[in-house]
Amino acid sequence: MAIRPIVTFPNPVLKTRCEPVTSFDEALTTLLDDMRDTMNEAEGLGLAANQVGVSLRIFTMGLPTGEDEDAPVEHFEIINPEIVTKKGEIRFEEGCLSFPGIAESVTRAGQVELRYYDRSGAEIVRVFDGVAAVCVQHEFDHLEGVTFLDRLSPLKRRLAMRAYKKAMAQARDDAEDEGRSAVRPWR
Repeated sequence: MAIRPIVTFPNPVLKTRCEPVTSFDEALTTLLDDMRDTMNEAEGLGLAANQVGVSLRIFTMGLPTGEDEDAPVEHFEIINPEIVTKKGEIRFEEGCLSFPGIAESVTRAGQVELRYYDRSGAEIVRVFDGVAAVCVQHEFDHLEGVTFLDRLSPLKRRLAMRAYKKAMAQARDDAEDEGRSAVRPWR
């Protein structure tokens, strides 16, 4: 298990539709373990494979099972997902590990029914509600080459991109002040 570097915008892998997983083997197991460790290290709720530079239809999620800070976390490994149904509506402030330093309010379905496979290749159908539904849709979008900023109006997207560029510049400045290499977006 290893922590993999998280790809940041504008790396083109984030805007490319991911390929289905065709082999449930040791390489997949290693990738899933690394993704979980990377997501946990970054304190994210979810992580898509393309966010670690792998263009496969996989994402992981780690969601608290309760409101309490100490609530246990339930982990999900989602392979080749398909959204079967969407219901309702929820507005939620989303952030993204590939867009560090910004968050925006996005409207999504409040409930999704998802068909997917686990690491052994077993098919699962599950309904996700609330924050879990938001996370599923956010990570599913990544697999389609869509970012949460694509869900914003053109004006809000421009403002968010301006904030993102400012946050990345600040991170570079802070890192240089501390005498270490800066967080740099792909160029």
